Amino acid sequence: MTTTTAPAPAPVSSTLSGVSFGGILVSEWIKLRSLRSTVWCYIILIVISIGLSPLMAFAFSSGVQPGVEPDFDTAQSIAAQVATASIGFSQLVVSVLGALVITGEYSTGMIRSTLSAVPKRLPALFGKAAVFAVVTFIVGFVALLVGLLVAIPVLGNGDIPVDLTDGALWLSIAGGAAYLALIGLFSLAIGAIIRNSAGGIAAALGAILVLPTIVSVFAVISMQEWVGNLNNLLPSNAGARMYTYPVEMLQDQFIVGTQLEPWQGALVLLVWTAALFLLASVLLKRRDA
Repeated sequence: MTTTTAPAPAPVSSTLSGVSFGGILVSEWIKLRSLRSTVWCYIILIVISIGLSPLMAFAFSSGVQPGVEPDFDTAQSIAAQVATASIGFSQLVVSVLGALVITGEYSTGMIRSTLSAVPKRLPALFGKAAVFAVVTFIVGFVALLVGLLVAIPVLGNGDIPVDLTDGALWLSIAGGAAYLALIGLFSLAIGAIIRNSAGGIAAALGAILVLPTIVSVFAVISMQEWVGNLNNLLPSNAGARMYTYPVEMLQDQFIVGTQLEPWQGALVLLVWTAALFLLASVLLKRRDA
């Protein structure tokens, strides 16, 4: 009598071995758009831009003498300032969302499922960052552009013509959207390091809002150039240069230190963000979920 031996089952590959980076991006996109905080933060960002730009345009129009039309560079610089007027508030919204995108997973325990699906861990972090950055850039660009379009009639009433074919103006708008995306990534990295929603939001807002205020006050009081240079190298101050209209303007008497070019400001903010992501990556690999 012959005994039949059942064939040994083929080894089952781990879930992660079949997950591509594209799959991780799709997963992170689903998670991002499923959060109510995401929808509300982006809606607030758009509303702020559409609301503040016409107000800023009205302020500029009121300051122009009737019948005196500004020269091309001045008019385009005003248009760039009107378009990006909301960034000071929008950056706070994006910072809160950036921190929540990662800390929310720790507070709900979903991070365990994420890291189980992606045992190497870092692709999950980078996928989340990539999706968040792209979506924030697109929403930010649309919000700034719509804000400018709404404000153009107000500027026209004040004899301030806007030339939408000006590449430098588009560069300022794109720079503002890129700044929002980078400052959101900056906060996301802080959230990945702290892993707590309240702590992550507080640390991000402190670095973006409170610290520059303290250092700038100290720079004005001390009038020391090194303090002014330090202030200009802080993340939000350096990043703000990204959406400055490239026209030679008079230096503000209260500004101390060397001002950065737009590309230099972008580079400084990139370095800050990359440094935080490096620290977040090391901690993510070392710590338990």
